[in-house]
Amino acid sequence: MINGEKVLDHPIRWAMVGGGRGSQIGYIHRSAALRDNSFQLVAGAFDIDPERGRDFGVGLGVAAGRCYPDYKTLFEEEAKRPDGIEAVSIATPNGTHYEICKAALEAGLHVVCEKPLCFWTGQAEELVALADAKGLVVGVTYGYAGHQMIEQGRQMIAHGDLGEIRLVNMQFAHGAYNTALEATNPAAKWRMDPKFAGPSFVLGDVGTHPLFLAEAMVPGFAIKNLMCTRKAFVEGRQLEDNAFVIMNLANGAQATSWSCAMNCGSMHGQKIRVIGSKASIEWWDERPNQLRYEVEGEPARVLERGAAYLYPSALEEDRIGGGHPEGLFEAWSNLYLRFARAMEAANKGQAPGFWYPDIHAAANGVKWVEKCVQSSDQGAVWLDY
Repeated sequence: MINGEKVLDHPIRWAMVGGGRGSQIGYIHRSAALRDNSFQLVAGAFDIDPERGRDFGVGLGVAAGRCYPDYKTLFEEEAKRPDGIEAVSIATPNGTHYEICKAALEAGLHVVCEKPLCFWTGQAEELVALADAKGLVVGVTYGYAGHQMIEQGRQMIAHGDLGEIRLVNMQFAHGAYNTALEATNPAAKWRMDPKFAGPSFVLGDVGTHPLFLAEAMVPGFAIKNLMCTRKAFVEGRQLEDNAFVIMNLANGAQATSWSCAMNCGSMHGQKIRVIGSKASIEWWDERPNQLRYEVEGEPARVLERGAAYLYPSALEEDRIGGGHPEGLFEAWSNLYLRFARAMEAANKGQAPGFWYPDIHAAANGVKWVEKCVQSSDQGAVWLDY
């Protein structure tokens, strides 16, 4: 159980690019990073408007002189300081991630980046090579992976509780963009614009989340080929608000993905179901403390977070005893703690010894979106992965 004791030699000196006042995700980054005293927020370029960013940073307790007008100045000035930053989180619109991440790595900084890491596989491969060459950690915020029942599912599959894995069904299908919300909501508008969001809306925005859950839970989850169809149902949209993907896996299993932003009445709708030859498990992010376990011929069971019957590694990141619900803030905190431990290990030239959503997972998400878009644009054809 996590209880707040010190786990690092020192808190990692940390900055944010983006995540300022009005950001949808800035607060959860800060809450997660600061909760376990594994990071210390000492600088930032919080806003595209320098004065507004400085005012916001000071309100967070950051010294005014370390609230910079842009990320380039942030990296340059902090490099001159003996107490300069060691890591940065990127919480800006999608179209800026590649250039900021590349600049951070070139400056010798560890990175936590919102997904997607970039838009194209070539860019992702460049960032992977740069991070590997410099021995730097790049974590991507697939935040749902920090829920402990994902680890329980991972252990159940690894221990053979489900038997041979045959099917993986993924979905992230909510209804928030069932109408043209982007016409009046600036935070939604950029997500529909290819210049800022890239070649996809829902595939990249929500589809890559359960894709990573599948990668984390199912050993050797490797796509052999895939077929995708996507469509924009709301008039005027340049990017899809619904997409279906069918995948054949290298081990003979099959997988499906439904990504949607106009599923009327669905609050969130992210689920992953893994079907084996003996049993199935299903996790739903609206009930993240539970994992449904269904053995053929037996009554269905619901496994609860924090219960003594779970695998030991599924209990390691509990923050409060079983029966008390934990949520997305706790899941993100678990990931940020893993990021910090991985960064400290990298600084010592060591491998982390545990899994987290790293740059290779981020690069695979970019590749998956790119392949899905190519398949759809070619008439929903099968493409080798």
